[in-house]
Amino acid sequence: MAFADRSQIAATDGREGSRAGRLMAVILLVALMATLGIRQLVPAEALAPAIVTFLFAGSAVTAGLALLCRRDRSRIMWLDLAGSLTFVGIVISVFIEPDQLARLVSVSDQPE
Repeated sequence: MAFADRSQIAATDGREGSRAGRLMAVILLVALMATLGIRQLVPAEALAPAIVTFLFAGSAVTAGLALLCRRDRSRIMWLDLAGSLTFVGIVISVFIEPDQLARLVSVSDQPE
């Protein structure tokens, strides 16, 4: 039975997947800590756009690290993490109201 022959399958120890999970958890924990830190610095209506920007920037850095990586398995892990961060950023950006963005980018009449 040729389809039951498992000799061609490379054995993996599963450390690559657990490392990816831990790295994703650390990245999201850092994003949560950044959210709590930024909350004191920016107004409440600017918090969601700031966090989304932070997640997109983190995704870009992660994708850049993936391009620098030489091994294919690690590259795929880094690209998966970049895609996950992008997905989380897009999900959070759904909760941003258009009025919030209009107030953030509009020119105010107040002198600086």
